[in-house]
Amino acid sequence: MSDKKNEDYTIRMPDSGMRSPFGGEKDPFIPPRPARTASHPGVNSQIAKIENSPAISILAYCLSSISMTVVNKYVVSGSDWNLNFFYLAVQSIVCIVTIEVCKQLGLIKNLAPFDINKGKRWFPISLLLVGMIYTSTKSLQFLSVPVYTIFKNLTIIVIAYGEVLWFGGSVTPLALLSFGLMVLSSVVAAWSDTRHASQTAEAAAALATLNAGYAWMGLNVFCTASYVLGMRKVIKNMNFKDWDTMFYNNFLTIPVLIVCSLIAEDWSSDNLAKNFPPESRNALFVGMIYSGMAAIFISYCSAWCIRVTSSTTYSMVGALNKLPIAVSGLVFFSAPVTVGSVSAIFIGFVSGIVYAWAKVRQSQVAKNSLPTTQPTMSASSQSNRDANS
Repeated sequence: MSDKKNEDYTIRMPDSGMRSPFGGEKDPFIPPRPARTASHPGVNSQIAKIENSPAISILAYCLSSISMTVVNKYVVSGSDWNLNFFYLAVQSIVCIVTIEVCKQLGLIKNLAPFDINKGKRWFPISLLLVGMIYTSTKSLQFLSVPVYTIFKNLTIIVIAYGEVLWFGGSVTPLALLSFGLMVLSSVVAAWSDTRHASQTAEAAAALATLNAGYAWMGLNVFCTASYVLGMRKVIKNMNFKDWDTMFYNNFLTIPVLIVCSLIAEDWSSDNLAKNFPPESRNALFVGMIYSGMAAIFISYCSAWCIRVTSSTTYSMVGALNKLPIAVSGLVFFSAPVTVGSVSAIFIGFVSGIVYAWAKVRQSQVAKNSLPTTQPTMSASSQSNRDANS
């Protein structure tokens, strides 16, 4: 759940002995290539081509990210849906089961056993994660996918200035330009959405839905920033390896989500029937299970993409991926296609490219300069996966 790809923010482990995807070593989730036997040279050659294909790795990363957002939107978009805590608990349980299966199969090699002392220290971060993912599903429930994707960019701004206040970070002029474009795209998206809603037959209800979505989105921006910045503050002392963060986040949030669901959500047979109507029940269950597994898929595809391309290419792909995610909302959920909505998507797309380029430039400058102090590691840089994410 820490890698839920409707959430764009995942901290890379700094100074903890972790083999970073941006370093020279491969992600241990990707198993070493087995020795090819001479009996099937044609098949082995094709597999090797796929494993080392930049195009296929980028496509896999984009498809896994897009599918996660689309599936999340499908599950929570029912007219009577109100079991968000239950949905998130299922995601966490499926993710934990998948991690354990991968560990038993040897795909994840460095996942340490659960340490109760580390669990106690990490629990407050998991509570912040619950706030982040709950407000994310609520905002996605009320807003269209394009508007949701555009507004998620605002989280980058809050994180960046949080770093300036608490970690001595800095904002370059190019990054500041991207922030301005992000704000502009959000204003245009909100204006287009409210204008379209006011022209519908049930304008009052449509506007009320949008206002609820904007409120949840605002909460999500600050919850996400709190989670990312809080994680950065704590994670240096945890000595977590590659998959420990995902494991602890999911494992610790399961009881919290189950208790919240039992207390705050209606478990009557009538409400369950409304949330899981017979005609779509099986599809909803499949979507809920897939969303839990998608966190693993996205992590694998991210490491694969970085291994066969570069961290710079990966950053740009994450920025460019915003466009197909937004377009998927227009295709799969009949989001209104207006001049305003298309303009907002385009401006948000450009802002993502400018931001990714700003981070690349900042990294190049840092590499070319002689450090006189321990460099400050940016939480937004570490966490910027799909906006990220």
